[in-house]
Amino acid sequence: MNGTPADAVPTTAQAQGVNLINILSRFAPLIFLAILMVVFAIIEPNFLSLNNLLQVARQVSITGLVAIGMTFVILTGGIDLSVGSMLALSGMAAAVVAKGGTANTLSLNASESTGYGVLAAVSIAIGVGVLCGFIQGTMIARLGVPAFVVTLGGLSAFRGATLLLSGGGPIAGFDDAYEWWGKARLPEPDGIPVPVILFLGFAVLAHIILRYTRYGRQVYAVGGNSEAARLSGLNVKVITMSVYVIVGFFAGLGGFVLSSRLGASEAVAGTGYELTVIASVVIGGTSLFGGEGSVLGTVIGCILIGVLTNGLVLMNVSPYVQQIIIGLIIVLAVGFDRFVKSRRRV
Repeated sequence: MNGTPADAVPTTAQAQGVNLINILSRFAPLIFLAILMVVFAIIEPNFLSLNNLLQVARQVSITGLVAIGMTFVILTGGIDLSVGSMLALSGMAAAVVAKGGTANTLSLNASESTGYGVLAAVSIAIGVGVLCGFIQGTMIARLGVPAFVVTLGGLSAFRGATLLLSGGGPIAGFDDAYEWWGKARLPEPDGIPVPVILFLGFAVLAHIILRYTRYGRQVYAVGGNSEAARLSGLNVKVITMSVYVIVGFFAGLGGFVLSSRLGASEAVAGTGYELTVIASVVIGGTSLFGGEGSVLGTVIGCILIGVLTNGLVLMNVSPYVQQIIIGLIIVLAVGFDRFVKSRRRV
């Protein structure tokens, strides 16, 4: 009898420790984001101005779109290193369609070539992205080639295809309807940028799909334990292939929006996006080992990286140092994920 309370103390303390870890694992990105915003607001008062915050939102919207698709991939335990190259190829294809060919590609005068309209341009951009995703997904799911190898090859192949399509140069000079999707604000003229609306709208849609549909539960099941999912009757190969098609869709859409925003498509577009996108997903709480995470977490991760980059720019920190900081954050996020999982098993 006398030993019971003493024996119960370690158990209670251990349970409290596990609960604290679970709380931190769920809300750590949000807490870190709040701390960053407070620090930058103190250092630079203009940081919290509406214009600067909208600028941050616009900057993260395109990588955010791709990060939504990457969330599906990483939830299954996969990875896609080719998203930047897919984005560039899709944006270049959209530009070619918008200009009606590769003639006068360097001209800033949209009237010098007759294109096929913005609808055709966005359709071909998304179509190219989906096709690239389907090819890679098929090789991964049907042929059993590791995702790392397939998408690493795609990173090089799609970038080469972009250079081949454009002849190595940029394509510029789009009409107002094309550039509206990257530069307009709603309500005009000083409302929310259209790319931000697209990002948040697709984030909500993706969240609903993952949390409240049968397909979403299947994605989590495959990432949690693919063999158990297969034995329970799920078509693991189809689900695995589908998530690469989804990330291809978002890469295609992102490529179109980026070219619209810049007023030009370049073969070097999307370079380094792989790091930013994967960092956003992982920092947002999605496990690189699959089965855990959310789109809402990815949105927070995207905003966190955007705020961090914007704050460092305002502080005149070197871009090279910024890359070092983001790389360290990725390592720390993965390390924390492993720590949480080890504590849960205790």
